[in-house]
Amino acid sequence: MTSNPGIEDSSLDEEELKEALCVLAGSDPDNCSYSRGYVKRQAVFACSTCSSSASEPAGICLACANCCHDGHDILELYTKRNFRCDCGNSKFGEFRCKLTPEKDEKNLKNLYNHNYRGTYCTCARLYPDEEDQVNDEMIQCVICEDWFHSQHLGGTAQDTAELQEMVCQSCMNAAPFLWTYAAHYGIPSVAQSEPEHEVVDVEGHDEGCEKTPAEELSAESLEASLKKIPSDKWTHKEATAGSGCRLADLQKLGPEGPRHGAVFWPDTWRSKLCTCTSCKRVYVDLKVSFLLDPSDSMVAYETRGLMEPFGKHPLLALTESLGRAQQLEIIYGYNEMTTAVTELVQQCATEGKEVTAEDVRQCFEKLQDRKRRRLV
Repeated sequence: MTSNPGIEDSSLDEEELKEALCVLAGSDPDNCSYSRGYVKRQAVFACSTCSSSASEPAGICLACANCCHDGHDILELYTKRNFRCDCGNSKFGEFRCKLTPEKDEKNLKNLYNHNYRGTYCTCARLYPDEEDQVNDEMIQCVICEDWFHSQHLGGTAQDTAELQEMVCQSCMNAAPFLWTYAAHYGIPSVAQSEPEHEVVDVEGHDEGCEKTPAEELSAESLEASLKKIPSDKWTHKEATAGSGCRLADLQKLGPEGPRHGAVFWPDTWRSKLCTCTSCKRVYVDLKVSFLLDPSDSMVAYETRGLMEPFGKHPLLALTESLGRAQQLEIIYGYNEMTTAVTELVQQCATEGKEVTAEDVRQCFEKLQDRKRRRLV
């Protein structure tokens, strides 16, 4: 759930490196993603070398970051949903994409926020922030996809293995029905005095920046949006138990609690959302229909990237020039070796002794014997 916007860091530990690789593995490193349209989710970058602070924000795919902008000052934005590569379009002036030169002038459905300028959170600070004495970790909101310092979430950030996603307070208020679910399935951030920091008007800090779903729904626009929905569709006041609306049933169970701070969610929370016709209309109107898609989550994306980088088995991706029989032999041997080494380590741990070079040598001798017997 938690990570940092920049993923190119020599100090990454093993777990962070694995997460970084998962983010990249889900994207194609060789072919511009433009032809695939508005990709459901992909690693997205911004080029500070090609985009001045006065120019329109733009994003590029992994392949273009590697090829077209090699040697440039690149901002790594983690992933974005429903994004189409801007490399070489009108936002880049005379610069043309080397991989897909012919592109529309603009990708009108792309959404941009201040991350494309290299700033994050309600404090709109850079990352990494040389003036940050706390070295606070950053957490991404699953709706607006902005990154927040844990100290700026309106309370103490939760940190448990069961909590996989976070929705910031702004997005909770932009989609207020989520407060009902939060009372039953979410874990609010623990209330505390908010540290003093300059809150920047992110919504209007950059002329030309299109707004994220949460930013589009200011208090005024949200009120106008809700007026379009019949009150019974929104509040479900007239719904009866057993009507098929899970939200209505939850609303009858009691008060929601205080509406303050970010909310943390377990990995199963999206499956708890009501999918009745009325609720689906609300999701569409508030532009959060993606919450009903289990494959939209970062956990699902990273899992796909880890298991099958860009649609390929990781070993097959490394052995594409080999025949199918050779690929299968390598995968078989890899799996057998992994099993044998794991068993060796577990056995030594049980016996309370260290794994020695002799233990490893004997383990691989056994593997060689098995292979010879298999090939006879």
